[in-house]
Amino acid sequence: MMKRVVKKPQKRLKRGSWLSSMLAMSTTGCAYAILLSSASLIIGFAWISVLFIFNPDQVSWLNKILPAWAQIPLGKHERPQTLKQIQLDLTKKNQIVGETLPLYQDAKNSFLLPVFQQRPNCQELVELRVYQRSEELEFKSQSENYYYLATQLSVTGPDESSVISLVLDGTSELQENSISLPLTEVQRFEGGTPSSGVWFNLRGQRQEGTGAFAYGDIIYYNPERTNLLQMLSWASPNGQLPKWQQVTGDSTKELVIDQTVGLEPHLQVYQVKPLKLFLKPIQLEAIALKSPALKDYAYQNALSIARSGLWTPAFEWLKFIKKQRKGVLPEAAQGQMDLIRLHSQFTKTQAQKTWASPSQEALADLIDGRWSKALQVFEASPRNAQEIATLLKADKNRLWNRTAAALRVNPNRLDVQAWFALILAVQRGEGHATSWLKAQPKITKENLAYIQDLLARLNGENTKSQISSQIVGTVQPITQVTKTEWLQPNSTADLKLTDNQVWYQVEVSAFNDGKRWLNSPFENFNPPETDAAKFFWKTLGITSDPEIQIVVWLSNGEQQITIAAIKAVQVRGKVLRLLVASPKIPENQNDVLQPKPLALTNAALEWVQPSPITLRELYQQNPQRVKVILSSVWQSLQQSGELASGGIPSFEQMQEKLGDWPVQVIDLTNNGQPEIILTISLAAIASLNQSTPGIQGENTEQHPDRTIILSDRNQVIYSDFTGNDRQRLSAIAKLSGVQSLALLVENAHNYSLRRWSEKNQRFE
Repeated sequence: MMKRVVKKPQKRLKRGSWLSSMLAMSTTGCAYAILLSSASLIIGFAWISVLFIFNPDQVSWLNKILPAWAQIPLGKHERPQTLKQIQLDLTKKNQIVGETLPLYQDAKNSFLLPVFQQRPNCQELVELRVYQRSEELEFKSQSENYYYLATQLSVTGPDESSVISLVLDGTSELQENSISLPLTEVQRFEGGTPSSGVWFNLRGQRQEGTGAFAYGDIIYYNPERTNLLQMLSWASPNGQLPKWQQVTGDSTKELVIDQTVGLEPHLQVYQVKPLKLFLKPIQLEAIALKSPALKDYAYQNALSIARSGLWTPAFEWLKFIKKQRKGVLPEAAQGQMDLIRLHSQFTKTQAQKTWASPSQEALADLIDGRWSKALQVFEASPRNAQEIATLLKADKNRLWNRTAAALRVNPNRLDVQAWFALILAVQRGEGHATSWLKAQPKITKENLAYIQDLLARLNGENTKSQISSQIVGTVQPITQVTKTEWLQPNSTADLKLTDNQVWYQVEVSAFNDGKRWLNSPFENFNPPETDAAKFFWKTLGITSDPEIQIVVWLSNGEQQITIAAIKAVQVRGKVLRLLVASPKIPENQNDVLQPKPLALTNAALEWVQPSPITLRELYQQNPQRVKVILSSVWQSLQQSGELASGGIPSFEQMQEKLGDWPVQVIDLTNNGQPEIILTISLAAIASLNQSTPGIQGENTEQHPDRTIILSDRNQVIYSDFTGNDRQRLSAIAKLSGVQSLALLVENAHNYSLRRWSEKNQRFE
């Protein structure tokens, strides 16, 4: 059923009603506009409130329009400052501001600021600060850059007793009241360091005797957490600084700390490993040899002999194991192998050197596991045997541990058995050595007799009442020998040469008579008329040691050592000469760059070779001293005529020209303070005179390097620039029985030994 729709009639609006409706609509629009504006203001203030709570720096611009009592505090850190303001604030706190170190390429955005405190003897590093550029509108629009303190780290140097213990391989007793050693320098590691952050080295240095050891901390800046982390403390007895180098695995570098002492290598290698800590996501983990990375018997044996110090035999063994495994080792095993390789490279290099001392040559061979070669040195002469016996007696288990480890791997190896018996005889008595030898189940009669003969060489003659020959002199060829002009113990014996021998005479420069060192010219010998030859044989120590070494410098700079036999003695006036028989030595060819042949006995002296650094590197350690040194050196070269007279250039100009010259730092005057040894080539002097006519034309190929030595007071106390072109410092040596060091100086016709005279304040 459909509904019916009834339409209601529409009402017509009156004119007044229409106008009222229009006014009502206008009023409603204004209300909506006011409401929307209010809502916007409320939302804006709400957003500002949120920023104020979570990041006040984002609303710092309001401080420009707010009164002082209503200023907005800028969050948890201080108000950004310019670099000058930062430096001024720290200075007011009696702190010293160091040079800024950029964290990344653009130093304007962020930097590390070292803060120092003045101590009695140095400026000690006490804090590291990281500043980042402020990005707030209030400061970004300023002409100067503003920075806020992102993070800071208090710095305390390592404990003295722990550093000394580490340097001395744990042999020193720890002090109860140990002090902290100061850290004085900050260095940023450059060139492909691992991880995304920045690595810094904080370091200090301490003088010990004639050398210095270095120590410090490794610091890492983590940009993801904006914090500084102390990763590692280190110490180096040889003064070498840590460095990043690729040692194992992929291209990622490892941190290498060199703790080598003498011929004994000790290298610590650290890898960067991840760590599941929010504030410290990485750590430095040392490659250790204590736990073998492979459960393989041969691999474990190789690591065992490596731990004892036989690096090269261990590395050769590991190479064989790797070859058996088709060239693939687990990552941890490869790391251990590469650590051993690093040590092996060092011991190989030392063993391949030419040594003037037989004991040093034998020691280098034994450390590298060259047992047979070391025995050859021992058997070469009675004097060698006595000197090596002294070495074995002073050994503190480093050679004992090596021989014991080698015997555990192969107990029947003859040359290792020989060295074990020699060490046992020297340290515990020959009876112990003989008993041990006879207890070896597989030793043959021939091998037993051979080793017993070596033990007999340890005894030799009774040299306690005799003087060991300690002689230094200059070698000259002699064409004709007249027997009556020479003294020899057996006057009836003929002076004869064996095959391949020639005659040389040694003009003695200095020798030790058992009480003191005597220098040429020699006076007051007063030998007995009846047996003068025996007197000189005993005074010079030739009775117990008739051999002398002849050292020749080849044209390529290498040394060649020849063993000669002393046959007779001659004294004429105040000149003492020795007649020696020797294989023919290379001729000098009158080359002024080649030192004269030098003669010396085994026990005469020990070479001292301080590690060279540049004047620029010395300036980083002691800026004030280098400023005085450069001025003194320039004046000395002017006085000698090497440089034109006139004014002295500015320090900056001298540093630019002389900064790369090599220097050595060592105590030569025995006062506990190091002297500076500066070696100067003629080419280096020529470069200083490039602008001076008349000096450039000299032949740089006809003049050897010369030396200037400056005292701890920066005064010149020795100079080769004396007008005598043939004088030059050849070497620094430690004389037997003498505490202070000596200079071996080559003159026009001979060598001389010069030691510091405290009375006369000069080398003489």
